[in-house]
Amino acid sequence: MKTHHFYEPVHGHGLAHDPLNSIVAPRPIGWISTVSASGGRNIAPYSFFNLFNHRPPIIGFSTMGWKDSVANIADTGEFVWNLVTMELAQAMNATSATVAPEVDEFALAGIATLPARLVKPPRVANSPASFECRHTQTIRLTTAEGRALDQWLVLGEAVGIHIDEDMLEGGVYQTARAHPVLRGGGMADYFEITEGARFAMQRPA
Repeated sequence: MKTHHFYEPVHGHGLAHDPLNSIVAPRPIGWISTVSASGGRNIAPYSFFNLFNHRPPIIGFSTMGWKDSVANIADTGEFVWNLVTMELAQAMNATSATVAPEVDEFALAGIATLPARLVKPPRVANSPASFECRHTQTIRLTTAEGRALDQWLVLGEAVGIHIDEDMLEGGVYQTARAHPVLRGGGMADYFEITEGARFAMQRPA
């Protein structure tokens, strides 16, 4: 009979490393570009990120603390999500550095940009997919007993979507072709999605 390590998070996990991020993994990366009210550019990665609705497409990311991305979105109501690929992994990592609000992370990481069509923040030129988003909600997270956390869930509707046509085959987006990178659980763990990781499974009728 298998044994299980059980813990109540409020009392600590009792392990060498918090397992939570490793269990809920790998996670897509929210590589979010914004501009400040004064026009300063910002881009930062968030590993608590996902798609939350299909029609209309709503994506969201969660951040610990009221960071520059959240502040910029609150001021301007706009952001762009950029897909992180293996080619862009090092640049993405460079944009995770803690720097002053006036620092342009695009310049810091040497990231080429292209203009968005419907919003002001730029998109990453070499990213095969980018979503131009308009802010819909910012939710402050709370504990089960209602205590407010310094954790903010930002949601936005994707109003414009860019797809590299090389990623399409017969009108179908080929997920693995872009070699997307996802966040793992350890301090330095990431995963690359390749065609060899794919398997097919039909939903029951």
